[in-house]
Amino acid sequence: MPAHVSVYAFAIVPFVAALIAVPMVWGWGVSWLDLSLAVFFYTLSILGVTVGFHRYFTHGSFKAKRPLRVTLAVLGSMAVQGPILHWVADHRRHHAFSDRDGDPHSPWLFGTSPLAIMRGFWHAHIGWIFRRTLTNQQRFAPDLLADRDMRVVHRLFGPLTLATMLLPALIGGLVTWSWWGAVTAFFWAGLVRVAAVHHVTWSVNSICHMLGERPFAVRDRSANFWPLAILSMGESWHNLHHADPTSARHGVNRGQIDISARAIWLLEKAGWAYDVRWSRPERLVKLATAR
Repeated sequence: MPAHVSVYAFAIVPFVAALIAVPMVWGWGVSWLDLSLAVFFYTLSILGVTVGFHRYFTHGSFKAKRPLRVTLAVLGSMAVQGPILHWVADHRRHHAFSDRDGDPHSPWLFGTSPLAIMRGFWHAHIGWIFRRTLTNQQRFAPDLLADRDMRVVHRLFGPLTLATMLLPALIGGLVTWSWWGAVTAFFWAGLVRVAAVHHVTWSVNSICHMLGERPFAVRDRSANFWPLAILSMGESWHNLHHADPTSARHGVNRGQIDISARAIWLLEKAGWAYDVRWSRPERLVKLATAR
């Protein structure tokens, strides 16, 4: 399928670009405009995944008015992690079978020996994308299949992939009024930014099911891994998420920065999001004492 081809390509091409980026930093090829555009598009696209694809579409952590709903679907698609119906169905299946047979990306698929753990990390981080079978959308995402807006966004994954790469180049070219400005913006805010979004997101699948703290009762190996908290916009507080999947906040303890939860809070204050499922203190106490 064309959508699969683009996902495979963008799992490899941006990563190669990121490897090339290291020598480019030392002396040429990057400007403050490039870095600013990279941060801007990184923030938009990863929040499209964390707030949109994950907390809203997959788990229903809040309700959204139609313009916000469509915007979140578009921004999530611009992270180039697959069309929305595929992404949501895969993630709901992950929760249904977390770290058991049927989980599309558990790092514990091959066992617990050192070699098995290495294979499992690769599989959970990126390998599952290349050996995947499509999750049954009728079973795991019937609500989105019934939504005309989401079917349209799903079909537009190819054009949105082009847009997420070319918009930074267009802005860079216009601001600098040069082809070189367009090229470097395409490289940094396009390729390298997409690679960064990919590997931060995939680290939640791999690292956050292998390393970290588990303060809440869960039936799997999901854990909190604090070094990824800011880059993942709060997704790496993964133990609470698996303990209470519909909660709009994942970082619930003091000092646990959760930028996605703050974004949802702002959307709620603006009136665009409503019926937000914030974690209740009594629920958290129950989950902590059930360990």
